[in-house]
Amino acid sequence: MAHIGRYATLPIVKLVDFGAYLDAGELDTILLPKRYLTDEMTIGTEVDVFLYLDSNDIPVATTIKPFTQVGETALLKVVDINDAGAFLDWGLPKHLLVPYKEQHKRFELGQSYVVTLYLDPYSQRIVGSSRLSRHLEEDGRHLNVGDKVDLLICGKSDMGFKAVINQAYLGLIFRDDAFRPVRYGQRLDGYIKGIRADGKIDLSLQPLGDKGRDRLQQKIMDYLQQSGGRSTLNDKADPAEIAKQFGVSKGAYKKALGALYKQRAITIGHDEISLN
Repeated sequence: MAHIGRYATLPIVKLVDFGAYLDAGELDTILLPKRYLTDEMTIGTEVDVFLYLDSNDIPVATTIKPFTQVGETALLKVVDINDAGAFLDWGLPKHLLVPYKEQHKRFELGQSYVVTLYLDPYSQRIVGSSRLSRHLEEDGRHLNVGDKVDLLICGKSDMGFKAVINQAYLGLIFRDDAFRPVRYGQRLDGYIKGIRADGKIDLSLQPLGDKGRDRLQQKIMDYLQQSGGRSTLNDKADPAEIAKQFGVSKGAYKKALGALYKQRAITIGHDEISLN
């Protein structure tokens, strides 16, 4: 089913001098302007398009792919501001409006902000909002702890870093779990660390539990074998060096070393670790 603000694959049902009409189901026929047509397109051809409202609020199709779509969240740059709000570059000639009431703070020209796209229920226009908690889910009680997820860093607090999860939820990476630098607007992989009693979602940047440690243990063993059986990255090593080499926090690294030591796979010395 075709929806305003989303991608769709629609068939051409009529060709006219100024473009082609596409069958958009319940949205009726929608014009694809002539500038987007190619010689190969004829009646019956299915075309990948994006649907939006033109300056006259009439549904129209384009083969241009915007940076994001309704129901998704992205980092976008402010290119204009007027009495209606801020306008962001989202890859289409018609810029995306973020009304003042949907700005968590007043946007500044030239700055970029994480916004989510939705359809205004009254006008059916595509608009953006940086007030993410109004539009995204914060109750993750039906999610699974340990699942790998896609994250978009969307804010910072005294507790840590706020992140959009799989374009649909909001969660938190505690400072102690942010073992490597993260920045506003960054996309990265993460994991569901825990679900609190109220449904709030805690996140991790590394795999959890025994599964994660097993993988890390093997990485440590491989590293030692490639390093002549010895390494200065012992349990007292600089966290930054550990993160650079293995991509994990010092706490996770120490747990992995402890597990390998109990297996008698390694010896942990004052200045180094070594294979047994």
